[in-house]
Amino acid sequence: MSNAIVFMSDEHNPRFSSPYGHDFLETPNMQRLADEGTLFKNAYCPSPLCVPSRSAFLSGKRVHGIRAYGNTRHYIPPETNGIGARMDEQGIHTVLVGKVHAYRPAEELGFSETLVPHDGAYFFDMAQQRQPLAVRKGAGKRFDKYGPREAPWGKDVDRMEAAIDWLKNRAPTIDQPWVMYLNLTRPHFPHFCDDVLWDKYKDHGDLPEHGIEAETAQHPFMVDVRQHFELENVPEEHVRGLRRGYYACVSYIDEQLGRILSALESLDLIDTTNLLYTSDHGEMLGKFGLWWKCNLLEDAARIPCIAMGPDFSPNKEIETSVDLHDVQASVFSVTGATHPETWLGTPLETLTTEDAKKVVFSEYHGHGTRAGSFMVRKANWKLIHNIGAPHQLFDLGSDPEELNNLFDTTQEKARELSKDLLEICDPEVENQKAEEFWQMQVSRFERGDESQIRGLR
Repeated sequence: MSNAIVFMSDEHNPRFSSPYGHDFLETPNMQRLADEGTLFKNAYCPSPLCVPSRSAFLSGKRVHGIRAYGNTRHYIPPETNGIGARMDEQGIHTVLVGKVHAYRPAEELGFSETLVPHDGAYFFDMAQQRQPLAVRKGAGKRFDKYGPREAPWGKDVDRMEAAIDWLKNRAPTIDQPWVMYLNLTRPHFPHFCDDVLWDKYKDHGDLPEHGIEAETAQHPFMVDVRQHFELENVPEEHVRGLRRGYYACVSYIDEQLGRILSALESLDLIDTTNLLYTSDHGEMLGKFGLWWKCNLLEDAARIPCIAMGPDFSPNKEIETSVDLHDVQASVFSVTGATHPETWLGTPLETLTTEDAKKVVFSEYHGHGTRAGSFMVRKANWKLIHNIGAPHQLFDLGSDPEELNNLFDTTQEKARELSKDLLEICDPEVENQKAEEFWQMQVSRFERGDESQIRGLR
């Protein structure tokens, strides 16, 4: 039995790191993790939005199973016990550090300890409604939020200090396996940074290779998201600056990962602790004229997943598709805890290099679109089932940038993946449930029933 640290950043698109092939972004500690551990090349989030993704990870359920449709936590079933409580009751000491943004407040998640939590109230607002599509007024004015500034890292500094201090002073006193769930907010927008990291990428304020002119960018869902966030006319200067700032923020996260690695080595914990690096969702970073997340294209739905430690093989790459539920299952597995029978996930360390039958699933019900969308990936093929809009089918082996929608021309494969999707859920049914949820919140908001819309159950 080993310890485990899940280091979760926020909004990290894995394309922007050296283990996943980026040609200039400097992430030596992520690279070390991949060299000395296992790189999962095709990892996905349960939903490309903070609260749904993190809630699914912590609860072992699908997003639609826990009703964590958007960045609110209203009406989540109170009986839903998460990973902290489930492991604590089995004698595994758990510590939560940093950002929570989940279906329950930090103190209700059942962790043995909670340090420097970042937890929002998740007020409902009308900009989250789907019918008619709402515009998030002022979103388009945020595009100058990048570059150097004083104290750019905010509470992430305190979270890292708390994590290092815990490893030094608390970990040696614990005589059973322990788990740390460490959550930092970068490289999430805004892309502020320090002078050193800003200067590191002074020659790399680039533009995305595929912009709004691409056919994929014209899909109705993508048009809706751009309209919702006022993304139609982002000045080129800001596109370059935001991308440069993002690179700096990714490098900052890499530096913090290095601090954890150094602490494990200096404290003689490196041989008894598994370190898993991942994120809650990706970042479009201007591709197809899109920013942030809120869709099921690769740049929003894919996440990094790298694991190093006594339970993971060194210098190994896994092509088999995985998701955050598999990361969660690994935490149970490596610590010797029993994985709840009803929970999703297969331990990462048990997966074969290429499993052509394994299906991963993601879904999106949040703001910026008129209806839900559902994704399944199996081997190189990916289906996005859109409610009320054309479906999309991509062969990621030959088309990793998702430029060519093959749904109408590759019917046999479309039917195969549609069948796989129906074995997970009925998209029409789940979309209707989500719509009823949103409309209920809109109704209560309009009549001022604030006790029901401020996260109070």
